[in-house]
Amino acid sequence: MHNPPTTNPAGFSRSAEVFAWAMYDWANSAYSTLSITILVNYIQRIVFPENLYGDTGAVVWAWGIAGSMLLAAILSPVVGAMADANSNKRTWLAATGLGGAAAGVALGLVPPNWPWAVVAFFFVTSLLFELSLGFYNGFLPEIADEETMNRVSARGYALGYIGGAMALILAILFLKFGARIGIADPGTQLRIGLVVMGIWWGLFTVPTVWILRDRRPAPEHRKPLATAGRQALREVAATLRNVRQYQMLAIFLLGFLFYNDGIQTVISQASTFAIQDLKFTTDELIGLILMIQFLAMPGALLVGWLGDRIGQKPTLMGSLAIWVGLVVTAYFIQSKAWFWALGVVLAVVMGGTQSVSRAIMGMMTPESRTAEFFGFFNLTGKATSFMGTFLFGLVILLTGSARQAIVSLVILFLLGWALADRVNVAEGRRQALETVSQG
Repeated sequence: MHNPPTTNPAGFSRSAEVFAWAMYDWANSAYSTLSITILVNYIQRIVFPENLYGDTGAVVWAWGIAGSMLLAAILSPVVGAMADANSNKRTWLAATGLGGAAAGVALGLVPPNWPWAVVAFFFVTSLLFELSLGFYNGFLPEIADEETMNRVSARGYALGYIGGAMALILAILFLKFGARIGIADPGTQLRIGLVVMGIWWGLFTVPTVWILRDRRPAPEHRKPLATAGRQALREVAATLRNVRQYQMLAIFLLGFLFYNDGIQTVISQASTFAIQDLKFTTDELIGLILMIQFLAMPGALLVGWLGDRIGQKPTLMGSLAIWVGLVVTAYFIQSKAWFWALGVVLAVVMGGTQSVSRAIMGMMTPESRTAEFFGFFNLTGKATSFMGTFLFGLVILLTGSARQAIVSLVILFLLGWALADRVNVAEGRRQALETVSQG
């Protein structure tokens, strides 16, 4: 689609930019990994223990994620367009990434007997995490060309899995050896894990925001926030009106909306399924997630390699077929051993599916509107994801079983599969190039 300059406006090389970009995956994976191990246990077993609150903890967890995803879905395309208008994705990435990290630290510092303060910081941390991904992903088409985009995207996911695993190991040390240093209370150990999560996220975000730079020059007169916001709303509305101009991109986004809903619901709620239905202990759950993290790195690289060898679309189709098999099998699982086996398969396709999706999106994105379009990518990724987690929580509230919620995910994967199958990536790339030439 284009050949990025060898250096960015600050003089950093393209390889340095790729490394800095991938480092944000390393940084924010502390949240995505510790949230489904440490945070889910903290909320469901310490802040809202089952013996006092019944299923409240599971519902708070599911609906907290649903609410943050809904708000992120609304805000992502607007703030993305605002970032494009002022060419300041880097500023927005710093604000959301470092802000989310600070909220994560606060989440660990608030005492558990302030449950709604815990919920508030949980919501803010999740929201800023989701928003930051739009600006982060928006840099991908600026630092990689069509030949390297798939590999760069996969590298980010692979590095993220290792970073998430390392942050989790650090948190585990406090769980295992906390009593030896005078921290015997399980709730305090989990809270320290949350502080570790926030510090890790913030510390490793620094190289990203230090090295990355927006490729497009900033406008001579930077627009005030309110003015940029109004312009962003107009541009988003115009993009929606002219979506036929990007027909392949629109079909892909619609398909992504459905199958990503299934993926995100599985990732965020598998811990609840393990805790509620299979009675996993905290140690068992952490061990499972740690295994998935380490296997997901070669899995993401493998899927990236397959994307280069057989094409991005065939790789995506194969990954979605595996997801269908996973959720069908999960419904019938009765033992922890089988759940561990499913975890191995999930690890291989989890990051790879998202990585190849991000690469396909980058191939079909007009170069001048990366933050806005990746804002729509985030919007599409969250527009139904909040419904998936909301319904998951609702089913638990009504039936008391996470197992029942698994059935609906098959439909989401099949719908996404059918729509993505209609996408012609080469035609989508041509439509994006036409937009650039007309601009």
